[in-house]
Amino acid sequence: MLKTLLVIAVGFLPSLISLWVIRKTYARSRLRMRQAAMNFSAVQGRQNVRLVEGDRYYLEGVGYLIGDISCKFNARSGYMRCAVNPYGPCNGCRHYEPKGLASNEKGS
Repeated sequence: MLKTLLVIAVGFLPSLISLWVIRKTYARSRLRMRQAAMNFSAVQGRQNVRLVEGDRYYLEGVGYLIGDISCKFNARSGYMRCAVNPYGPCNGCRHYEPKGLASNEKGS
């Protein structure tokens, strides 16, 4: 009788260890996800502070935009100016290129 109980206990032991490891891993990953979400919200809050109100304007039918809309690289977004210089001012930007004068367009 004792040998039978010992065999049953040894048979259940790997399953119990596996369940314990799974629960521990799940709790650890849940904690990491919570920390990542909190860090992401903190980064978003800091990025919104960088927005300069003097550079922001409203375009009918589109919404609020920042940056120089006549530039080829303008993102046409209320959150980012352009792909080349997303945080910097548009005035005096060395990457400014007016729309329609791209080097790959065929003109005269």
